[in-house]
Amino acid sequence: MSKSLKLYGVMAVSSAAMLTAAYNFADRNVTPMPDVARVMPADAGSPDMMFIAAARAEAAADAKRIGVGREALPEEIAAWNVDVRPDGTGLPPGSGSVAEGEEAFIAYCAVCHGDFAEGVGNWPKLAGGDGTLADKDPVKTVGSYWPYLSTAWDYVHRSMPFGAAQTLTVDETYAITAYILYSNFLVDDDFVLSNDNFLEVEMPNADGFIVDDRAETEYPLFSEAACMENCKESVEITMRAAVLDVTPEDDGAAAAEEAMKETNADTAADEKIEQVASTSTETPAAEAPAADQAALDMALVEKGENVFKKCAACHQVGDGATNRVGPHLNGIVGQQMGAVDGFRYSKTLEGMGADGMVWNAETLAEFLADPRGYVKGTKMSFNGLRSDEDIAAVVEYLKSYSQ
Repeated sequence: MSKSLKLYGVMAVSSAAMLTAAYNFADRNVTPMPDVARVMPADAGSPDMMFIAAARAEAAADAKRIGVGREALPEEIAAWNVDVRPDGTGLPPGSGSVAEGEEAFIAYCAVCHGDFAEGVGNWPKLAGGDGTLADKDPVKTVGSYWPYLSTAWDYVHRSMPFGAAQTLTVDETYAITAYILYSNFLVDDDFVLSNDNFLEVEMPNADGFIVDDRAETEYPLFSEAACMENCKESVEITMRAAVLDVTPEDDGAAAAEEAMKETNADTAADEKIEQVASTSTETPAAEAPAADQAALDMALVEKGENVFKKCAACHQVGDGATNRVGPHLNGIVGQQMGAVDGFRYSKTLEGMGADGMVWNAETLAEFLADPRGYVKGTKMSFNGLRSDEDIAAVVEYLKSYSQ
């Protein structure tokens, strides 16, 4: 055999051995192909995928197969349809008296609006403000500002009490609304508000609003070309905005009390106290002040001034004092009951005054201890002072303005 044939024979045998080894290795180490091969997903944000998604959504809409939402049930619509219109539309049957409203108001509303609807801190006042709408700082309450009673009823029923909206019954809403009217001296203490007499209640500011005609009177002016240069010869600051604390906060009470102390630091009461305290033995007996004034306990008067802050939300005393939620108390000691000019008292108190009853140290003390017990039907829902010392101090303080 030639050398060439031997060489080719060796190469053929070697190649066969190599192929056999390679086949055995691949068969043992290569993962078999799955029946369903996985495919890399396309980019969801790509134009192609967005186009496909839009096409599918359009097809689903056409086929009415979106499946989002449903028609509201009648009872669900009724739960939202609670508004009351000025003409009485939407007003449910029911009733509530002033007396019932007082109890409900103290239980649900007084924590923010005060026992007399006078407001606590910066929470809204619901009573008072009569005749202040033209003032620089008007007091806008249900009695002074709101034109329709339906607004008060609807708001109480829809949104109150704060944090527990729509938990009041219909009758409780009527009663609370009646008490708010009573607090504004718009109804008597025996008044009962109901859906039958609702529209008979006249609100003081019913004629204080006009139809919004800005679309006809003002909007055309806004479409004119605006002046962009040399609009005025000179620019002057005519007033500055007042810094107002309008958001009630937990620590607001302490700040308000401190501000009150600063405001009242130089009141007429202090002048009265200083004047009486400066009276010396040098004053001739013939020129001595009246016995009551000379007998004032100055320390007790000062304490009474501090205790009187519980009354100051409704009553004023001193120079410039006027009637507010309650009458001013200048000259109250020795005065006939229910006799302050311009104030509308309860029928009971007016009757006591007509019978000749007078405010003195004894009658004031009894009244301050239990106002509603001493004067049945009084408009003053304050529960009274619990301390005999506080009562004596307030009486002494009022004496200083009754001489």
